[in-house]
Amino acid sequence: MLLLSSCASYNRQAAGYYSQLRAGNYAAAQKELAKTKLLKKRRNQLLFNLEMGKVAHLRGQWEESNRYFNEADLQMEDARTTAGDIALGNLLNPMMQTYRAEDFEKYLVHYYKAINYLQLGLTDEAMVEARRITLRTQTQQDKTGNKDKYSEDAFSLSIQALIYEASGDINNAFIACRNAVDVYLENKGSYYGVQLPEQLKKDVIRLAQQNGFSDEADRYQRLLGIDAVATAPEAPGGELILFWENGSAPVKAQEDIWFSLIKGNGGMFFTDAGGLYNIPFDNSYNSNGAKLEDLRSFRVALPKYVTQPPAYSGAQAQLNGQTWRLEAAENVNALAFATLRERMLRELSSTLTRLAIKKLAEAAVRPNKSDKDDKNKSEEEKKKDKKKENTREAMALALQLFNAASEKADTRNWQSLPHTIYYTRIPLQKGENTISLQLQGRGTSSVNITVNGRGGIQFRNVCSIN
Repeated sequence: MLLLSSCASYNRQAAGYYSQLRAGNYAAAQKELAKTKLLKKRRNQLLFNLEMGKVAHLRGQWEESNRYFNEADLQMEDARTTAGDIALGNLLNPMMQTYRAEDFEKYLVHYYKAINYLQLGLTDEAMVEARRITLRTQTQQDKTGNKDKYSEDAFSLSIQALIYEASGDINNAFIACRNAVDVYLENKGSYYGVQLPEQLKKDVIRLAQQNGFSDEADRYQRLLGIDAVATAPEAPGGELILFWENGSAPVKAQEDIWFSLIKGNGGMFFTDAGGLYNIPFDNSYNSNGAKLEDLRSFRVALPKYVTQPPAYSGAQAQLNGQTWRLEAAENVNALAFATLRERMLRELSSTLTRLAIKKLAEAAVRPNKSDKDDKNKSEEEKKKDKKKENTREAMALALQLFNAASEKADTRNWQSLPHTIYYTRIPLQKGENTISLQLQGRGTSSVNITVNGRGGIQFRNVCSIN
C-alpha cells in the first residue's frame, strides 16, 4: 500500500494545496503545502521550495518568497545526478528520483525573484537576476545545442531588458531587447505560442534611438514594419510595467502505451501498436543471456500534460480615460507541451531501458522447464527440483507484480505557475494612479491597482489562478 500510495500522481497527493490555491485562499494553501507528505521527501525539496516561493509571493511576502526561491536556485545549480538516483529510477520509477525542474521553470525563478526584489526596492539585486538570465541562456544553449529546440527564453530576455531600463542602463536594455526581438524574428514572429508583442517592437526601436543607434533603429523599423518613430509616452509620474498571470500551468498526468519487442533489420526493436515509435533495444542490458522473447508485450508509463483551461482569455487596463491591451509574453502551457514533445524520444528511451531491466530480471528468476523424462533422477530429487521450480515461479510472479505496481511516470511539475503571462506599459501621472484591470473571458472581473507615480519605472503583477 505504501508503494501504491507513493506512486499516485503528484497532483492528487497535493490536491489539498492546489484546491486552496485555486480558491484564492493563499494562507490556507501555505498551510496545506507545509503538511503535504510527498513534498517533505528529500527528493522533492526543490519542488517544495518552488511552490513555497510562489505562494509567499502571492501573499506579498517578498523576502520570504525569495528565501525559498534562493534555496531552489542553489538546488538547481547543484543538480548532480548520483548513482543512487539512477538506480532508483531504473529499479522503481522516475518519481523516486530527485526532482530537477523543467527548463522553463528555471527561467521563471529569475522572473519571480526579480519582481520580489523590485517590490522591496532592491534594484541592484534585481540587476543580478537580470545578468543571471544571460548565464541561464548560455547553459540552456549548451544543453540543447539546437536552435530548433527550446534553447533560449524570449520572455526572460524581455524581463532582462525592462530591469536594465528601470536601472538606467539603456545600453544593456537595448541589447537584451534586441535579443528578445531576434528570437521571435528567427522563428517567423512566433515563439512557443506567443506572437511578437507590439510593445516589444516599439521598445527595441525606442531604445535604439535613445542610445543613438540610428542604423539599428532604421533596420528594426524595416524588419518590423513600423513606419512612425517610436517615442516614449508622456509620463510625468513615470511608467508601470504591469504583468497579468492568467490561469494555471498544465498538470502532469500519466499515459500508458503498450510496446512489443520485435525483430527487424539490425536487431531487436521496441514498437508500439500504432507504429509511431521504433526504438532499438540495447542488448548490453541482457547480461544474463535471457531470451528476448521473455520480454513479450509490456505497458510503458509516460508523462503527459493536461491543460487547465483559464477562466479569462484577455485583459485591458484603464487609467484616466485611456485603455491599454495586455499582450501575451510567455505561454507556459504551450512551452510545457512543446518541451516535453522535444524530449519525448529521450524520455521514451529511458523508460524502455528501465522496463527492459525489470523484465530481464523477471526472466532471470523464472525457472527453466524441467526435463520430466529424466530417468536418472530419483523421485526425491524430482520433488526437490519441483519445489525449487515452484519457488522461483513464485519469486518471478512477485517480482512481476512489484514491477507492474511500481511502473509509474514522473507526474511532478511546478503547477502554481500561470497558464500565460501578459504585460503592458502604462504611463503614470504624478501622485496616486488607480488603474482598473478588466479581465474578459467566460466571465468578467476587474481588479483595481493603486500606484504612486513618482518617476521612473515600477513593476506590478496580478494573478488570476482560478
